[in-house]
Amino acid sequence: MKIAVVGLGLIGGSIAKDLKAQINIDVTGVDNSAAHCEAALDLGLVHRISSIGEVALDLDVIILATPVDVIESLLPQILSVVREDAVVIDVGSTKSDICNAIADHPNRSQYVAAHPLAGTEFSGPEAAFKGLFNNAKNIICDKEKSSDFALEMALQIFESIGMTTNFMSAEEHDRHLAYVSHLSHVTSFSLGLTVLDIEKDEKQIFNLASTGFKSTSRLAKSNPNTWAAIFGKNRKYVGEALEGYIKTLTKFKTAIESDDQEGMVKLMSDANDIKRVLNQ
Repeated sequence: MKIAVVGLGLIGGSIAKDLKAQINIDVTGVDNSAAHCEAALDLGLVHRISSIGEVALDLDVIILATPVDVIESLLPQILSVVREDAVVIDVGSTKSDICNAIADHPNRSQYVAAHPLAGTEFSGPEAAFKGLFNNAKNIICDKEKSSDFALEMALQIFESIGMTTNFMSAEEHDRHLAYVSHLSHVTSFSLGLTVLDIEKDEKQIFNLASTGFKSTSRLAKSNPNTWAAIFGKNRKYVGEALEGYIKTLTKFKTAIESDDQEGMVKLMSDANDIKRVLNQ
């Protein structure tokens, strides 16, 4: 099987590396950064580098792992030129705008909208590693709009790299991910900004940062270009999530400023219930 991975950062590079380790899979990499292409070859993530035009005309499966705004732009062009038996999969972190962009495309059935729920705060080909997706969850959206063949091919690929797949609509995906993923990144970026703004002694940040600060600020190291595109494409639901978060922060601020011990304990006790949800 000939597979192309377009976008050779953490996600695309890790997918490529896992697939390349399998028998009878030939992996071609595509990236608009010459440095990323060179690194992907040096690190053994792909067998070769090619252009988007060449892989779209020739390969069995094309996986789009670029930022979501780029996926939205590329996808209609690729679907217009791929072979009639080729499958196109995207692995972006938002889905509605991407799916809407090709909703009426004559080759819509050859496309599968997916989102592997895995990653780290690092980016680029150097961040990619084998096993990133092992035992991780994957989401496929609007599966009824994909052909049986395309869906089966996508499921086979994700299962081969260790993932289990759940299904939902693109709209559901974007709403839920805004709450459980995208809001976490906004929060971490905001925490990093706040500490850097208030604490001018960077040496003390380094000396006093414990595991709590390091874990909550970890996501602030994420690629700004990637996440700006995600926030923009999911602005409706991220905005709603932020509204709720700001209200909760205001409750904490009021309780702390008024030394409302009972109120603080109530807020934190209610928050402790997240342990029950995550341990399910």
